Amino acid sequence: MRIITQIARLIVGILFIISGLIKLNDPLGFSFKLDEYFSEMVFNMPFLQPFALSIALFVVIAEVLLGVMLLIGYKRKFTLWSLFAMIVFFTFLTFYSAYFNKVTDCGCFGDAIPLTPWQSFYKDIALLVLILILLAGRKYIKPIFNATKGLVTVIVSLILCAGLGYHVLNHLPVIDFRPYKIGVDIKKGMEFPEGAQKDEFDIKFIYEVNGREEAFSMDNLGNIPEGAKFIRRDEKLISKGYEPPIHDFTIEKYGDDYLDDYLEEPKVVMVIAYDLNITDEKGLQKLAQLEQDAYDNGYEIIGLTSSSDDMIEKVKSQNKVDFEFYFCDATTLKTIIRANPGAVVMEYGVIKDKKHWNDLDKLKL
Repeated sequence: MRIITQIARLIVGILFIISGLIKLNDPLGFSFKLDEYFSEMVFNMPFLQPFALSIALFVVIAEVLLGVMLLIGYKRKFTLWSLFAMIVFFTFLTFYSAYFNKVTDCGCFGDAIPLTPWQSFYKDIALLVLILILLAGRKYIKPIFNATKGLVTVIVSLILCAGLGYHVLNHLPVIDFRPYKIGVDIKKGMEFPEGAQKDEFDIKFIYEVNGREEAFSMDNLGNIPEGAKFIRRDEKLISKGYEPPIHDFTIEKYGDDYLDDYLEEPKVVMVIAYDLNITDEKGLQKLAQLEQDAYDNGYEIIGLTSSSDDMIEKVKSQNKVDFEFYFCDATTLKTIIRANPGAVVMEYGVIKDKKHWNDLDKLKL
């Protein structure tokens, strides 16, 4: 039991630290995931949505600290029961996501290791078993430092976590795991490989036949009785096929998509602001200078947002900018860059640089 407990201790401690650090590298991404859970479509707790980022930071720092405390054997009872409570909570979330198909990715390891809902649930079940082993063998978990050194280790870990969180929130993630990282060719990221599996659907055509609804498959469409009235078409996904890393990027204006045109441009600066209603005012005030810098260096500059035309005109007028804004889905814009606003430099569809609004003066043009 001693050896099993020590093995479980190492696995759980390391996994919690890795999981926490990956999400701490991108706390905004985790907060977006929590926002999904709090939405009316899932748990219907909209009053928590304004606090999603604060909750995200608390959870990810707690993950790291509990992992550290387990490895050094500090505050054994508190640590073990806190780990147990956290894994029970996570297991409930991942089961709910998997069973009801409400959230397609729990965000356990951020964008670094995407997991399906069921994979996340099974991972949490395995961790729950390991933590139960730790509780059963807690007498074998001995501190490796005295109380003072243990406390210092935890405090230093907390300071480092807080520093990392502050840095990435005011700049960008230290490591970019998303499909829009620097160096990516967007055109290649949108390609569908030859022979790749496509989505498979069970398609039914519903007709009214003699006052009753009847379903007909694609193969039976020739057997529809004369006089039957078409009601609707039902589609059910049977198996998910290949999905390109970049599949939802658009640059739309009045119903037309100009993405292909801009992917052929030699020099483009894209100002990303997924929601102009909550865009940082200090960031908006820097856009006029960015616009001038872009023109001085031979770049075309455009804006991408999911906001209304009225809001766009208001922002342009207040901040004295003239470049055109186009529509793109807010989720996609949040994925492109973790800043509101932020800027992306693109040359012939290849992302050359991207910066948080705090660092616009460092954008490579």
